[in-house]
Amino acid sequence: MNARVYKVFTLFLLMLVAVNSAGCVAAAETPAATPGEQATAEVPTETAQPTEEQSLPVYLGMAVADVPRQTSPSVEQSLLDQQVAANNDFAFDLYLSLRLEDGNLFYSPYSISEAMAMVYAGARGETEAQIGATLHYVLPQDQLHPAFNLLEQTLVTSESDAPSFQLRVANSLWGQEKFPFLPGFLDVIARNYGAGVYLVDFTSAENRQAARQTINDWVSEETNDRINDLLPEDALNEMTRLVLVNAIYFKGEWEVPFNPSSSDALFTLLDGSQVDVPTMSRRAGTPFFVGDGYQAVALLYKGGRADMIIVMPDVGRFAEIEQNLDAEMLDRVAAGLQWDDVKLFLPRFQFGYSMDMNDSLVAMGMPAAFDPNLADFSGIYDQSVEPNNLYISRVVHKAFVAVDELGTEAAAATGIVMEVVSMPVMIYIDHPFIFLIRDTQTGSILFVGRVLDPRTP
Repeated sequence: MNARVYKVFTLFLLMLVAVNSAGCVAAAETPAATPGEQATAEVPTETAQPTEEQSLPVYLGMAVADVPRQTSPSVEQSLLDQQVAANNDFAFDLYLSLRLEDGNLFYSPYSISEAMAMVYAGARGETEAQIGATLHYVLPQDQLHPAFNLLEQTLVTSESDAPSFQLRVANSLWGQEKFPFLPGFLDVIARNYGAGVYLVDFTSAENRQAARQTINDWVSEETNDRINDLLPEDALNEMTRLVLVNAIYFKGEWEVPFNPSSSDALFTLLDGSQVDVPTMSRRAGTPFFVGDGYQAVALLYKGGRADMIIVMPDVGRFAEIEQNLDAEMLDRVAAGLQWDDVKLFLPRFQFGYSMDMNDSLVAMGMPAAFDPNLADFSGIYDQSVEPNNLYISRVVHKAFVAVDELGTEAAAATGIVMEVVSMPVMIYIDHPFIFLIRDTQTGSILFVGRVLDPRTP
């Protein structure tokens, strides 16, 4: 198993799904392991302790598969392209679902897509169909998970890469001890997502709180302390049986940094009022595009692995442009970008964002997964051993972004930076705008955000 999955230093997005088993307080007794039945291989406690500093008696062993992470999955490029396009479609669907909320937005659609893919591995029947349609999973299960595996390994950077650009992704699962996880589910998770299941005790109040704190500490460590207290105190209860976490961390320096000092400039809010905000500036060759009702610029990060695309609707047309935001519009912007000498003014901003995703995902088309009577996750566990139904009780997402003169730092938990003679094009990002961070090699959208007021902490 790839140790890097458990000890990466940073994460951009994280999604967490707490899955409950209705109607059973105590964990079911697990029979002796036989082929095709029980897959809970209990490892001695000391092998599961992650750090010497961990003082809570949380880890009771691990449920692991006997297969290693597949480091070179065989996936045709056309299938990988389909999955990237599908993930991006979900990114824009979720934005349209969230756009009517007040204030700034920021989330990692990639993190959410990968976290839900782990849950999807155990979904069956109508639950599987609804999750697949909502998340735009166009590939069958035997192709979907290898595609996610290859995509993650294409995106992430290694320890030998330049520190000016970092992208890390990690997964972890936390399950009730003696819960009868199926070998097939554990195989898919280990082979494609590099994770086993840490065994904990959710049935005892004391142990449950210890497990919650341990999960939160794991998230903090994996996000360089950018995502803290992911799970609130009421997130888990005695019925919880499984928690799945995906985390992503991004840090990139601008290919061309902004001037080292900012100065205040006016920023016009949606209601027409103006406020002073710290604003950065630079003059450099920059791709930009003028569309119908908006301007767009692309800011490259060092190494050319990623860029930030900023779309600023014209005054009075924000709602119209925002409502039409989709993959086709992004393709049109990307295709229309032209390099020119640009003097760019951009607010410096930093803020966090968190949301409970249950209502959004239900509204987007997957209510069965959250319904104790309708959910079908029979691909995760042996129902002959645990007769109570497993369903999703809560999906939590937290994200953080900081943009300054040197670059961008982002983390999320779904669980995320020349002298010319001619007159430059003058672009002032001085009213509400939308921004996306994407991987330039695959086209994957890593983060999506909106800035209505740069002053919001």
